[in-house]
Amino acid sequence: MSQTILVTGCAGFIGYFTAARLVKSNRQVIGIDNLNNYYDKNLKLSRLKELKKISNKKNYKFYKIDVCNKKQLKKLFKIYKFKTVLHFAAQAGIRFSLKKPDQYIKSNLLGFFNILDLCKEFKISHLIYASSSSVYGSNNKFPFKEKNSANHPLQLYAATKRSNELMAHSYSSLYNLPTTGLRFFTVYGPLGRPDMALNKFVKNIIFNKPIEIYNYGKHFRDFTYIDDVVNAVLKAIINIPKRKIIKFIGTDPSESYAPFRIINVGSNKPINLLACIKLIEKIIGKQAIKKFMPIQKGDVIKTHSDLTKIKRIFNYKPKTSIEDGLISFIKWFKVYYKVN
Repeated sequence: MSQTILVTGCAGFIGYFTAARLVKSNRQVIGIDNLNNYYDKNLKLSRLKELKKISNKKNYKFYKIDVCNKKQLKKLFKIYKFKTVLHFAAQAGIRFSLKKPDQYIKSNLLGFFNILDLCKEFKISHLIYASSSSVYGSNNKFPFKEKNSANHPLQLYAATKRSNELMAHSYSSLYNLPTTGLRFFTVYGPLGRPDMALNKFVKNIIFNKPIEIYNYGKHFRDFTYIDDVVNAVLKAIINIPKRKIIKFIGTDPSESYAPFRIINVGSNKPINLLACIKLIEKIIGKQAIKKFMPIQKGDVIKTHSDLTKIKRIFNYKPKTSIEDGLISFIKWFKVYYKVN
């Protein structure tokens, strides 16, 4: 029997697709999620239903557990003796962090600490966790390189993700725990989160409702299709960072002497928001009712991933164009929401 992998947040977007790929390749997966109501729980339940359907009944099991509950987590670590942990459970959403900051401190800091500490206690071979392109904050040197400063986050969500990276480094350094932080750039695709801009655009255009376009459409986003993201996660699993002989690597926040690594996962092809909306209009065959709005508090104007590092270490290259990705997403949307 192959080693069992823990996937936290397996009812979430990235967690679900990663767990599904592992299960399909006959890997042993334990999935956990707290199934909170940040967005429509039915979508999360649909993902779990699919996971159950594609498993062979023996290589996948789900537990409703919150990562903030260390006692329950520890029981799982004891039973399954994980070697690899994929940590995607977190309170997501930039806008929501302005309204409910306490949720982010709890899930993203305390929850992450629990995972880190148990990985240390049970001598996990590799912890891979979700970070975010939002950590680059007010950085305006493009494309974003991992070695760039990430010390000026523009919202609490980004601050918690940057904190995760620093916490991971301390555990990698102190306890020789191999950690890889993946900075995801605007992930989209079928079964995606309904609070994301692309999902809102598609929904409102289909149902003839106005779409709100912030910063008057001047934003640029490095959209990354979900299949490409999962490919990166799978490559990360087998590329375990090792302790290095050198004592310190300059001021690069993404590397050090410890078995620690931070890597961008993006498309390296940022697109202007208005150009993206035009593509959606073309695919749906309907004009959007546009409502232009000023920039929102905490918004990053542009994201653009440098993929030099991930290509060098993982031999990774994104395969899905924004047009192909949108076609797949819109096709799924129409089926899921029963649109004629």
